[in-house]
Amino acid sequence: MGVDALEFLRERGLPVLRSTAVHNAQEAIDAAKAIGFPVAVKISSPDILHKTEVKGVLLDLRDESEVGAGFEQLLTEVASRQPEARIEGLVVQEMEEGEEVIIGAIHDPQFGPVMMFGLGGIFVEVLKDISFRVIPIEKKDAQEMISELRSSSILSGARGGEFNVEAIETLLLQVSSLVDASSEIREMDFNPVFVNAQGCTICDARIKMGG
Repeated sequence: MGVDALEFLRERGLPVLRSTAVHNAQEAIDAAKAIGFPVAVKISSPDILHKTEVKGVLLDLRDESEVGAGFEQLLTEVASRQPEARIEGLVVQEMEEGEEVIIGAIHDPQFGPVMMFGLGGIFVEVLKDISFRVIPIEKKDAQEMISELRSSSILSGARGGEFNVEAIETLLLQVSSLVDASSEIREMDFNPVFVNAQGCTICDARIKMGG
C-alpha cells in the first residue's frame, strides 16, 4: 500500500486514513497504539496489487497481542501464497467503514488528463459502472459523474445507508485540481475510498509520477 502516496495526498489537503509503515511486530504494536484501536494491518509489496487475494489484510485488530500475532500471520500467509513477491513490510492503518468507491486519473494521449469515478467491488469489476470526465472539472461535472452511474441510487440511500455525497463531490474537485496543477502526476488510483454519513476517506492510493 502506498503510505508515501497517502502522505503526499494528506499534505495537499485530501482526506486519508492515518497509516504507518512498519517492519517488525513491535513497530506494528507501537503504531497501533499511536493510531488507536481497532486497526487494520496490511502487507506492503510492489508485486501485490490485490492484497485480499493473498490473505494480505487483517481487519479490526483490537489489542497489542492481536496486532503482534497478525504481523507474523500476514508474513507467513503471503510468503506461502506468493513467495516471489518482494515484501517491503506492513502497514498499520486506522479502521473505517462505509460504501466503497474508486477514483482515478490518467493522462490520455488523445484527451490529456482524464478522471474516473465509480462504486467499488462488483460494481466496477463486473458491471463496469464508471464515469469519466476530462480534467479540469467543475462542481456540476462532479455531480454528474456521481448521478450518471447506474448504481448511483446506492449513494442516495437505496440500501438503507446514509452517505455524504457532497464530500464525494469535494474530493472529485480536489483530485481534478491536483492533477491539473501538476504535470508530473501521470496516473493516480484511489481504491478503496470509504464513504459514510460523516464524509469520505482515501484508504489506499497509488500515484505514478513522470516527466
